[in-house]
Amino acid sequence: MGRWIDVADGVLVRRYEELDLSVGLVVGSARCLVVDTGGDAGQGAELAAAVREVTPLPWSVVLTHAHFDHGFGTEAFTPCPVWAHDRCRTQLMATGADQRAKWARHYRERGEHGVADRIDAVRIVPPDNLVDDRAVLDLGGREVALLHFGPAHSDHDLVVHVPDAGVVFAGDLVEHGAPPQFGDAYPQEWPAALDAILALDAPIVLPGHGEPVDREFVRRQRADLAAVAELCRAVAAGTLTAEQAVARSPFPEQFTLDALAR
Repeated sequence: MGRWIDVADGVLVRRYEELDLSVGLVVGSARCLVVDTGGDAGQGAELAAAVREVTPLPWSVVLTHAHFDHGFGTEAFTPCPVWAHDRCRTQLMATGADQRAKWARHYRERGEHGVADRIDAVRIVPPDNLVDDRAVLDLGGREVALLHFGPAHSDHDLVVHVPDAGVVFAGDLVEHGAPPQFGDAYPQEWPAALDAILALDAPIVLPGHGEPVDREFVRRQRADLAAVAELCRAVAAGTLTAEQAVARSPFPEQFTLDALAR
């Protein structure tokens, strides 16, 4: 079960203990927007029911990126418009079945058979409203911008900017409570995406995992990511070994090695 946090008028984040996940809801006068849908069929259904406790308005969905924990709950909201970057759709359709099998196996090996079964039950829903660099949605009395700032956590991250509320949903471009994940990331480009988030001048930033943060937190994480980017360049140039880079990194060893592998 999740819990809502009100972060601004008509802007909420729903927090889940599993993976420290955060998903969002933006409510206008005519419709609402759900930001990410959770990691399995059950979590998606729970989120849809929770949204209906907040508002009866028709909904759209936006996926910040194609990783399972952000988009595997989408079926519970269909039929509805599903927004994402165009490469998110490509990645989701190319890797969704493999992600489903991988994570169902992961939870089953941990003895969490209920979660595994709910992941097995997921039907991958392809986004049908595709964004390149920018799209603006009118929710009725409130505009929301969907923005792509280049490769970072993935090659298709979207952030969701709610200008009138001073809120940005950052997806996994910002991580609170755990280091950034570099598995299919672009470490050398990532700091620029955080520069773009900071340029929006929103006082409230909502990470894809963890609690709401402020601009100072984003600045600190940007500095850490820039340090890792510099280490990646040094290792690629042969001026540092991987072991030396790990020793100098602000992040734990495995996270740094993942970044160096990119």
